[in-house]
Amino acid sequence: MTRTLLVASAIAMLLAPGAFAADLAVPRIYTKAPPVAVDPIYNWSGFYAGLNVGYGWGRSATTTDFIDSGGGALLSSSAGTFNLDGVTGGGQVGYNWQRDMFVAGFEADFQGSGRKGRFDALCAGAPDGVQDGICTPGHRGDNDFDPALPVTFNLTQKLDWFGTVRGRLGVAVTPRVLLYGTGGLAYGRVSTSGSVSAINVTGSPGSSDNLAFTPVAANFSSSTTRVGWSAGAGIEGAFADNWSARLEYLYVDLGTVSGSLTTPVIALSGAPLVIGYRSHITENILRFGVNYRFSGT
Repeated sequence: MTRTLLVASAIAMLLAPGAFAADLAVPRIYTKAPPVAVDPIYNWSGFYAGLNVGYGWGRSATTTDFIDSGGGALLSSSAGTFNLDGVTGGGQVGYNWQRDMFVAGFEADFQGSGRKGRFDALCAGAPDGVQDGICTPGHRGDNDFDPALPVTFNLTQKLDWFGTVRGRLGVAVTPRVLLYGTGGLAYGRVSTSGSVSAINVTGSPGSSDNLAFTPVAANFSSSTTRVGWSAGAGIEGAFADNWSARLEYLYVDLGTVSGSLTTPVIALSGAPLVIGYRSHITENILRFGVNYRFSGT
């Protein structure tokens, strides 16, 4: 019996460490969670520069006048609008200040253009049964007359280049999306060229001995830099810490370009015919741009 108790006690002692270990609580190890990545609040402040490309719908509202230089009388006038449409592109620089969600700044840009259009005007000759036309005289011979012939004038204009200096005021609707309005000064160079052609009908009144039909023509060209105004709006989004892209609409008004040409055409008074023109140049531009800002968020 004693031997049996000793064996049972020995077995219990051998099993006891496992039982005690099973009853012991496993210690808990606490570790700090990794920090959550947070996108820093974007700030639009700082200098920036970029490039843009777009399309312009230009207009030239033009009036041409046919004037008798002998007395200054306006003989005929033609008015119309022609297009100066095409691709435009260039660069811009600026600076922004941001306070809370509001952004203010200024920007200057310079655009290449080279878009051109044409306007044709006509001063009619004499109608059937009439000797003189609106701008030029016909010729009366011994028994009949030779009617006056029409005068044609062709004008071509080109917007060589333009630029703006504008203020900007916007709201950051999200940290990285800016809605803005803009307006300020605009300037640009407009080149104008034209030609006039006609046939002078001359000869001694009442005689057909020296009757002559003489073709005449003249050309002119000029360039002028005009100053006007511009206004528009846009949306700009930051796609990286220093990079943003924008879509912008801009209206440009360069004012009125004018000039005149003294021609070899004989007017009703016998003095030269003068042709003058006035053109109001405007532009609607839609363009895409990319900017690099010279500071971080």
